[in-house]
Amino acid sequence: MTTRARTIWIVVAVVTTLAAVSAVAWYLTRPAPAPAPSPSGAPSASPEPSPSGTPPTPSTPPEDPLAGWTLEQKVGQLFMVGVDVSDPQQVSYDAVSQLHVGNVFLAGRSQAGTGPTADLVAGFTALVSPETTNGTPLFVATDQEGGYVQVLRGPGFSQIPTATDQAGLDPAALQADATTWGGELAAAGVNLNLAPVMDLVPEGTEAQNPPIGYFQRNYGTTPDTVTAHANAFSAGMEASGVDVTIKHFPGLGRVTENTDTDAGVTDDVTTRDDPSVAVFASGIEAGAAFVMTSTAVYSQIDGSLPAAFSPVVVDGMLRGDLGFDGVVITDDVSAAQQVQAWSPADRAVLTIDAGGDMVLASADPSVVQPMVAAVVERATTDPAFAAKVDAAVVRVLAAKQRLG
Repeated sequence: MTTRARTIWIVVAVVTTLAAVSAVAWYLTRPAPAPAPSPSGAPSASPEPSPSGTPPTPSTPPEDPLAGWTLEQKVGQLFMVGVDVSDPQQVSYDAVSQLHVGNVFLAGRSQAGTGPTADLVAGFTALVSPETTNGTPLFVATDQEGGYVQVLRGPGFSQIPTATDQAGLDPAALQADATTWGGELAAAGVNLNLAPVMDLVPEGTEAQNPPIGYFQRNYGTTPDTVTAHANAFSAGMEASGVDVTIKHFPGLGRVTENTDTDAGVTDDVTTRDDPSVAVFASGIEAGAAFVMTSTAVYSQIDGSLPAAFSPVVVDGMLRGDLGFDGVVITDDVSAAQQVQAWSPADRAVLTIDAGGDMVLASADPSVVQPMVAAVVERATTDPAFAAKVDAAVVRVLAAKQRLG
């Protein structure tokens, strides 16, 4: 399943698509600040009306933040392509240079260390241009949870303990350690960590929970423990200029199969107001930039679709119930067995149609081409879907601008 010093730009929260567009436009245009008040503190006089009585011309409204973007460039921002960190394939480079994909994920396992990893990243960031990504930098992501799930190792990278072991630390100590780990990622050119895991695994069921508990990826078995430590991990990463992704909404702690290797994975217990959902709410309140959606099916919420493809889960719960206005990214939907019943094209379209923002194709980058083509085609023929594409692009760009 899945350096830089950070300048935090505080923008008006995006509560509607129009508000999001305005907020990003404000940033992009960056008008000059209003004149300072006079030393006397006297208020400025109101503009005098013209002799004819014609009111003053209103100020120019902010420009469209997506003006100048082609449809293909916009759609490219909604994908994250996998890069084999030990043996990068041409298809991954082509995704950026030819398909305009705006985000990459370092996949696999590497013992190369910070320097070679930074060189690999530089090869992808060099592809950013006005023609490929409209000059917009890439999100460069990886899985650096710790324990069994740590992509980047070797000189310059710490050996990060499992989340279960991290939970044995005081949250303040964990935050300090995560600041160090985040600094290592930033030094290698990574600016997004697809971590921490916020899945709540019931006590005593860890061994029967293949994706999370079995590998000690959970921070504990109670909401308080999980939230305190996952949020401490996030705060440390963010202090080093690395955004985080809380996962796997609405929770993989109760499933008895692994969505990567099994089909038909279903959670029959979790409900819309479940305590496991409240854990994610705490991560959102703490400021997580990304939320990753699970590809399991939740029969008590929406038994018809995996969570990543479900409008009930994404738009209804995550956007509506929890008020999340950041970036919603899928778990891997390239090679995961759970999603093979849908074509690559349908996986991508369903993600955006549900209210998601970014399609993760980490294990098999070759599926990105039909995915991108399907989203472009649908946006060309369906104005409502095209509006969803634009709203998603605005959220992705806002996250990149906040990161700096």
